Amino acid sequence: MPWATIFIPFGEPRARPPATVRARLVATSAASLRNVVHCSPESPKLFFGSPYVAKVEKKGRTVEELHQVIAWLTGFKAKDLQRLTEGDATFEQFFAEATVNPNANLITGSICGYRIEEIETPLTKQARYLDRLVDELAKGRKMEKILRSP
Repeated sequence: MPWATIFIPFGEPRARPPATVRARLVATSAASLRNVVHCSPESPKLFFGSPYVAKVEKKGRTVEELHQVIAWLTGFKAKDLQRLTEGDATFEQFFAEATVNPNANLITGSICGYRIEEIETPLTKQARYLDRLVDELAKGRKMEKILRSP
């Protein structure tokens, strides 16, 4: 691929890639941008709720299991959780009302290319905790392992 050498920092750059390759790069960039927006809890338009339900149901898990995982992380009762999800709460509103489980720091791993334990912003870290728990639930991990204890 002659166009790949464009990104090499040393030497003479080569000609621009052909139009078809440029079009693919633009399409790939747009898809990546959608993923970044999805992975950003700071987005004011990102609402908490139904994407998680769709994800776990698609993988054969139940809404009750999802609510159990969310309750473990946040301390919310079913009534509070229903109020927040029906009201289209943002992540900021959702976690402002939550009491995060003290064992949440046991949640480790990578979400959207970032190690959870290295995230410094509290809101982002809390959203990643939730993402990780939902991913584990959707992947079929046992509830005893998802709900971590020391």
